[in-house]
Amino acid sequence: MESVHTGSPEWEAKAQAVLPPSLVPDLAYTPEVAAETAHLYERVARVIPPVEWPRFAPYVKAINDLKQVRNAVVLAHNYMTPEIYNCVADVVGDSLQLAREAAKADAEVIVQGGVHFMAETSKLLNPDKKVLIPDLRAGCSLAESITGEDVRALREAYPGVPVVTYVNTSADVKAESDICCTSSNAVRVVESLGAKRVIMIPDEFLAKWVQTQTDVEIITWKGHCEVHERFTAEELRAYRESDPGVKIIAHPECPPEVIDEADFTGSTSSMIKWVEDNQPSKVLLVTECSMSDNVAVEAPNTEFVRPCNLCPHMKRITLPKILDSLIFMKEEVIIDPAVIEPARAAVERMINLNH
Repeated sequence: MESVHTGSPEWEAKAQAVLPPSLVPDLAYTPEVAAETAHLYERVARVIPPVEWPRFAPYVKAINDLKQVRNAVVLAHNYMTPEIYNCVADVVGDSLQLAREAAKADAEVIVQGGVHFMAETSKLLNPDKKVLIPDLRAGCSLAESITGEDVRALREAYPGVPVVTYVNTSADVKAESDICCTSSNAVRVVESLGAKRVIMIPDEFLAKWVQTQTDVEIITWKGHCEVHERFTAEELRAYRESDPGVKIIAHPECPPEVIDEADFTGSTSSMIKWVEDNQPSKVLLVTECSMSDNVAVEAPNTEFVRPCNLCPHMKRITLPKILDSLIFMKEEVIIDPAVIEPARAAVERMINLNH
């Protein structure tokens, strides 16, 4: 669903129907808005040009004000754009970090800055809270690559073999699984089961990378991330030839031949830590493009080369849509009650493993 056209009389009338007139933002870039958001712009000045900030700042102020009114928190994945990640998010991180924080959320409302499976995970862990996704179309190629029926068929084909499911899946798929994992804990989850072989779904490339890290036999599924699968070994070699000093770090959702070209492979949180620990003069992050902007905020001495593959689903989440979500309390995430308990159990097994 498209964001409501803010600033129009029609929008203002709709907003006043659900908010007191004094709380309906006018979204003008005034000196007062500039002053109240100056500290936030200082944080992102390296990655957001000054000419763009007057467009973002009124939304940033309005969202932060409405979070207090709605008793809401915004969770933002590392792939959110910098104005969301750095200026309106209350919790940021990779899928595992967001899952943990969702379980601890004190607010009555959770707005998910990410894609639909992440919002479902927040709902699984907070069944009594209202969880909102600013755009229902924010999906995921991995989540769409497999169904609960597919998992049941895999269990029939491999009786007794436990199923490890990447969090990038629907609640229906999680409900058919033994335990969930993220890219940051996948090896630990696989080995925690004490099995000689496991089914690991749906990301084929992540599963193949895990296979290089463990003696457990991994049965894979041919699901791929539409962002990471586009990277090629040839383009990474070309980057090295043009700049031999560049460090290349890759996400394990990338194809194996891409990972072979990298200096380091790890989850989004591990990639961030690697940059912080090593402080390279120049680094190429082989992952979703916005993450480079967000890491750059924390690593001012590192130059980031951006092979800019964007996730079209993540980019559906924008400041205007987050504001609409808070004003009109949309779009609420609803999960079939029959699915909630088994799906939550698979997620909680993962979270408890890391405590």
